[in-house]
Amino acid sequence: MKTKQTPPSENASRVPTPIRRILITLAVLATVFASCATPPPPARVEEAPTAAVEAVGETAAAETPPPALPPEPSPPPIAEKEPELPVGPAAEGPVAAAPQAAPAAAPETIPEPPAEPTVVEALGLVSAALSSGDGDAALAAFDLLRGSAAADPEVRLLKASVLGSLGRSGEARALAASVAAENPKNAEALFVLAAAEGSAGKDKERKALLERAVAVDPKHARALASLGTIALRAKTLRVAETWFDKSLAADPVNAEALVGKGRVRRLQDDPKGAELAYERAIKEYPSWSAPLAERAKVYREQGYLREALSDLDAAIRLDPTDYWAAVDRGTTLLDLGRRSDALSEFDRAAALEPDNFLSYVYTAGLREEAGELESAERDYARLAELNGDYYFAFEALGLLRIRDGRWGPAREAFLEAWKRSPVHSNYALLAALAWMKEGKAREAKAFLAKVLPTIKRDTTEWYVMRLFHDLTGDTDAAVRVDKESDRDVRARMLYYLAQFYAVRGNEALAIRYHLAFRDLDRRNIVEWRLNEWALEARLPKE
Repeated sequence: MKTKQTPPSENASRVPTPIRRILITLAVLATVFASCATPPPPARVEEAPTAAVEAVGETAAAETPPPALPPEPSPPPIAEKEPELPVGPAAEGPVAAAPQAAPAAAPETIPEPPAEPTVVEALGLVSAALSSGDGDAALAAFDLLRGSAAADPEVRLLKASVLGSLGRSGEARALAASVAAENPKNAEALFVLAAAEGSAGKDKERKALLERAVAVDPKHARALASLGTIALRAKTLRVAETWFDKSLAADPVNAEALVGKGRVRRLQDDPKGAELAYERAIKEYPSWSAPLAERAKVYREQGYLREALSDLDAAIRLDPTDYWAAVDRGTTLLDLGRRSDALSEFDRAAALEPDNFLSYVYTAGLREEAGELESAERDYARLAELNGDYYFAFEALGLLRIRDGRWGPAREAFLEAWKRSPVHSNYALLAALAWMKEGKAREAKAFLAKVLPTIKRDTTEWYVMRLFHDLTGDTDAAVRVDKESDRDVRARMLYYLAQFYAVRGNEALAIRYHLAFRDLDRRNIVEWRLNEWALEARLPKE
């Protein structure tokens, strides 16, 4: 009589069933280390790992369905921490001889080394390390496992997940690949291997492995959700939602799928659908900040600013290190008119991620608005350093330096702005003006000779730029400016006419054209502030 053949996936499993439930629960914690834009959630409250570990000691533990697993590990890795390994007793030296007049002292009792931990104890250490965010300590706890427990595929895959989260993608890939080689149809191995490839920046390989995982197991909720996230990043919203729906059909509380579904609904202008998805995630994972921060986006876009701020406050209480939540909170405070509080929050964001340029966009502008010009200039300089393509930072630096009469540094800033955005011919004019203010008309002429051919001939801009180049023809330029129908262009060119006359020493005409600019009230253009500063310097104080 033939015996029933055990499937390969069952043959590979050597750890008793109760302990396997711990491994499933620990997989939830393992993903805490793997975060892209959205950090994965902690374990659900009713399925806490500690309770699972304690339950193994019960001889009659009932079989329960495994908890929902959160998103797959993916880059960037968390910062490594020093492992906190238990230290055994130090070796004692020989007992010193007692003085001859006294009886010999009894040797100290050396404590016995702790017994080798059981599987449950070792997994408990893994759980504690993952809960506290110490990946290195979790790896050290894995090393305490021996024999069949250490060789178990699920134990090795969990260890591979932790390795990947620590940036050790090569080791993670090798460990996951060894499990996949033993059983090519192990969907979990393919999933963990996909995460390792993602950590190494191999997105194409990651996607292919995820597709293989769902081909083996069409109900692998985490792999399905990860494919949804990939589609979402590619902005193929319908494809993304299909994957998320499949994931939720397999696991109605899959965290990545719930948040992903919410994002898709929000991007498809369905705020109610987005809110419902986020509410489910908040209910299932009350210690997870991401769905709160995401729901705040929906509230803010719908004009519910106080509700958005409340969600962001709650998210930041759960995760004070979330840079994007800090930025969102800052912009929400701006919308509420709380500019000072917003500046403080953007400063906090900058402290969290000093090399992320976005927070400096806000801090620089708010400080300039508040009159803190020296601090604003520092923030603009940092912004230009971090994001060289952001030409507005160079524009702002040039404006602040013109205000103080620092013509050389102002010129350099406007040249950098013009190089990055040559369609803004006013940057070229401002650079030329700075040269002229320094008495370097020849350098300005040589520069404008290169710029003039790039300007459409016979436009108002062309006539004014030719005036700066030739230093003659001001009547023609003034007539063209007076006939210009575009009020923004006309106002802008009035400023340059005024400055041309200022450089030439004709203060009366300079003031006349500056006042004509003011009468147009074009506050939305760069030259408005320059024009006001010029009038402040020329007109008597009231």
